[in-house]
Amino acid sequence: MKFDLVRMFDGKFRREITHRTAFAFRNASSLFKAAVFGACLIATGFVQPVNAQQAAKAEAATELADPSLDFKRARAYLRNNPISPADTASPRATLESFLYILRESNTLWREVRNSFEQSSSPFLTAEQKDKLLLVNALLDKAAMIFDLSEIPEASRDRASIEITLQFQEILDRIPLPQYEDIPGQPAGTFATITGTSDLPETWTIPGSSLTLARQTSGERKGHYLISDDSVARIPQDYSIVRQLPLQSDRSEDLFEYYIYTPGNLIAPHWYKLIQAGPNWLHLHFADQAYWQWIALALLVGLYITIGGTYVSWRRWKAVPVSERARVTLAIRPPILIILAASLFRYLCEDQINVTGLPLQAISTLTTAIIWSASSWLAYQVLQLVYVWCFQSPRSQLQALDASLLRTGFRVFSLAVALLVLGYGATKIGIPVYGVIAGLGVGGLAIALAAQPTIENLIGGIILYADRMVRVGEFCQFDDLAGTVESIGIRSTRIRALDRTLITVANADLAKRKVINYSQRDQFHFRHKIGLRYDTSPEVLKTISTNIAAYLKAHEKVMEDPLRVRLIGFDDYCVTIDAYAYVIASSMNDFLEIQEQMLYDIRRIITVAGSDFAFPSSTLYLSRDGGLPASHANAPEALDKEDDWKAAS
Repeated sequence: MKFDLVRMFDGKFRREITHRTAFAFRNASSLFKAAVFGACLIATGFVQPVNAQQAAKAEAATELADPSLDFKRARAYLRNNPISPADTASPRATLESFLYILRESNTLWREVRNSFEQSSSPFLTAEQKDKLLLVNALLDKAAMIFDLSEIPEASRDRASIEITLQFQEILDRIPLPQYEDIPGQPAGTFATITGTSDLPETWTIPGSSLTLARQTSGERKGHYLISDDSVARIPQDYSIVRQLPLQSDRSEDLFEYYIYTPGNLIAPHWYKLIQAGPNWLHLHFADQAYWQWIALALLVGLYITIGGTYVSWRRWKAVPVSERARVTLAIRPPILIILAASLFRYLCEDQINVTGLPLQAISTLTTAIIWSASSWLAYQVLQLVYVWCFQSPRSQLQALDASLLRTGFRVFSLAVALLVLGYGATKIGIPVYGVIAGLGVGGLAIALAAQPTIENLIGGIILYADRMVRVGEFCQFDDLAGTVESIGIRSTRIRALDRTLITVANADLAKRKVINYSQRDQFHFRHKIGLRYDTSPEVLKTISTNIAAYLKAHEKVMEDPLRVRLIGFDDYCVTIDAYAYVIASSMNDFLEIQEQMLYDIRRIITVAGSDFAFPSSTLYLSRDGGLPASHANAPEALDKEDDWKAAS
């Protein structure tokens, strides 16, 4: 069935409404609300079938011609513009469209509230939910007349409802000029922006400081909106005029009902228990009822208790040995934080119904927590991908340098986390892009301050690029030696022989003399074999020949260089030097091969009839025969010689 949207399909008006509808549908949320809004209008009879077009046109012309029929004019305005944005082509169109939309919204709101309070059902019926959805759509539509650019995006939706209701209460308490005295065309005509050049740039509601200003930039350029300065003053103006009597036919302040009752627009049945309580529960402080402050304090206390209990439980819980299990469990905290913050915000907004500045503070805080936890979660998820994919035993990337891959993944994960965090910062009003642009000015100072960090980062890149060391290799760095455990962005960790962990800055490590024992393609086999001195020359030659033949026949020993030679007669042994190179992939493999070779060499020596010498001294025992006989008369001969010399 076709429906009568009457003036929406008339020439220039159709082009204008198409432009404005496209603007209103600039995001998925607006599209959904507009679609529901149009469906609800059709269901409630605001849009007429095509066979009633002429009657609808006549009725609309009659209602718009009579200024006293405000309700009918509002109904006609909505009927003619069911899914279009508020008409803000002129000050008159902006003010009229706001009043028309709010009148219809208030009527539906009271109807749903009264029917729900009179029913015994704890939940809204399907029809009541549809009407309440229409009320929300109308309030969102009315909020389009405000310049809300100064309100953080995180709390803009709820704050716009408060501003809308407060502005309505202000207009209901102050004298308004006749519509004809307001510059511009009536609401619903949707005059083109180019055709409003004769209108003033600003127009202030008489008797107030509320100003409608023509927008000079952005998507709403040329439209008349309540200026951001006036939006900031609306709460203060409302607090001043709230004690004045209502000049309209309404008998209640809907804004007070909205902020001092729980739920979303409609108070749930459990609110009757609070109404039956002491009167002081309904007293107000900082635009909140006392019962709301008490409920908020209890909720915060409950969260602190649960959070402290969870932290204590985590502290005493054993840490898994498996890295996969640790990384998997690391995802749980950010998820719990996101769920807890979302639940806290839901309870504050839709149950306790905190409003005003406390609402903005809670919305900003929970949004910051949610996006910070989301950034944390993104980092942990990427780390989980690395652990489960690239460290899998079945992975085809085992040949890659695991440490380099891990460092690259960490840098990538950190970059993604920062992007998520930056996007979340824009949700709470932090101009991240402006901050990033400002980094260019302070980039030099930051570079100077971070010089050691940058130097270490470059040093780590040099270690990777030059392939000096790898994780798992045994190396000696001047005065220290050990196995490289990790090469990070700033430092390298080395496990020493005594199992202590040594951390060295990458820049310092890159400057040291590095001896990499793990990069050896061959291992030096050189042993000096000491044989007993009582080994005959023939046996020595046999042993040397047999050892040389054994080494040449061994499949793990290089053919050249290879030698087995007698090199000397030492203090307690005859020394044979065995010199060769062994092919092995690691030190453990070499030690295993060397062990078997030494066993075989010992067998060759013992079979040949010799044995190993050991440090010893030989003591020879015999009787002393005294001096020779020719030496016995030496004193007498000396005396005779002296006498001869004297006689001479």
